[in-house]
Parts: sequence; C-alpha cells; structure tokens
Amino acid sequence: MGLDLRICPACGDRAERPVVSGTTLECARCGHTWPFRKLPLFALTGPSGAGKSTLGPLLASRFGGDVVVLEQDVLWTGALRDDVPAFRAVWLRMAAMLHQNGRPVVLCGTVAPPEFEPLPERAFFSDVHYLALVGSPESLRRRLRARPAWREWDEPRIEEMLEFTAWLRTSADELGVELLDTTEVSAESAADHVEKWIRARLP
Repeated sequence: MGLDLRICPACGDRAERPVVSGTTLECARCGHTWPFRKLPLFALTGPSGAGKSTLGPLLASRFGGDVVVLEQDVLWTGALRDDVPAFRAVWLRMAAMLHQNGRPVVLCGTVAPPEFEPLPERAFFSDVHYLALVGSPESLRRRLRARPAWREWDEPRIEEMLEFTAWLRTSADELGVELLDTTEVSAESAADHVEKWIRARLP
C-alpha cells in the first residue's frame, strides 16, 4: 500500500483519474489492486475573518492525536497560487495520505463543495463534510481591516469576500454546507460547536 494513492505501488504509474471501488484502488496500467483507508474529510470553511485560523489551534489541542487539523493557506504559494484546481487537488492528495495513518483530517480554509466534489481525488474519501463559519458584513470588514498589511486586504478584496459570504449563506442548503455564525460567539463556544460537529461524524 502506497501513501500517495495516485501512484501504483506495483508498477509506479501515476493515475490522472484513480480507479476506485469501495476501499480498493486499481491501477489502470497494470491491473494491480490494493486496499486503502477511506475516511471522511472535514472542511472547516467560510470567508476570511470568520474565525478559522483562531479555531484551528483550539481544535488541534482538543483532539490531540486523534484528528489532524491543518491550515490550507500553508500551500497557497508558488505555482499553486496560479492554479486553484491544482491547489485543491494537492490538498486532497495530502489529506488522503494522512488518512492512511488512520487519522481523519480537518482542513481549515476557504473552499466550497463545487471546488472539491468534481476533482478525481474526491474518490479517496468516504464523505466530505462542510461547516462554514460566517459573520456579519460589519464584523468581517472590521476583522479584515485589522489584519497586517502583508496580508493585502484592501477594500475591493474585502468586498469580494463579503460577496462570497452572501453567496454561501443563500446557497448553503443547496450545497450541503452547515453554517455557524461567529459574529457574537466566543472562540471557546465556537470551538465547542465545531468539536461536537466533528465528533458526531467520526468513523
């Protein structure tokens, strides 16, 4: 069993579109089959400024070694910044590799189901659960304007994020995304909510 599920451990071929049946992978080139761990992925999403980076460390400390909590922006660099589908695919491959160690992944970052669900790497997961942190326009503006200059949150970019938030609120039911409004919620209370949401869906 290999860690990178797109690479056949028998012949070394790399699949552009993995052939998956249940929890078994098959190499389209040599026909070799091998089992893999198929776990749920947890996407803690929502607009910038809603609290994902604040909750990430709190969740990591609460789950200890049972769940791996990751910050999506760590790979938002180099060529991946110019190819968003590749950025999403790399994260799904990374999460699937971590799953082979038996620990589910919570991925903190701004993503929506239409960006994950069509990707070939989606087949590596039993489910992808989406919980979006949102906030009022006023609270998001305030938080984003307070960020350091190197994060480049100018007014047009802030308005784009508010538009994304409005779309997320109106489309959540259709997309299968649950919402948590953090406008008036403490970090600890929000962490309580997210922890319960994750634990209820662990295998």
